[in-house]
Amino acid sequence: MNVFQVLKFITVNHQNVSPDQVTLTDLNGKPNGVMTDLVHDLLTKIYLFVDLGAVNDPHEVITKLATVTPLPEDVLDEYQKALEQMVYQVNFATKKQLVEIVYDDFV
Repeated sequence: MNVFQVLKFITVNHQNVSPDQVTLTDLNGKPNGVMTDLVHDLLTKIYLFVDLGAVNDPHEVITKLATVTPLPEDVLDEYQKALEQMVYQVNFATKKQLVEIVYDDFV
């Protein structure tokens, strides 16, 4: 499973997870601020410009964003890499009101 599939699959209170509810952590549980910020930015743009239910893979998301936004190629490439990142576990941290997406940052 990758980050895209997690974001498409998970809902909180029957709604898509909001950008500020997601954090990416490494296998040791340490949050990765850079990846988390990247996914927050990406999710915000997805919710503005892309119907998450109507796309089937990260490539479709990037194609839609390239069509409707002036984002440069290098930013879109980073977005695609983040969406394709392999996920090992999803943790629901209810006290923090977070969805922690656990990934291996060396992949």
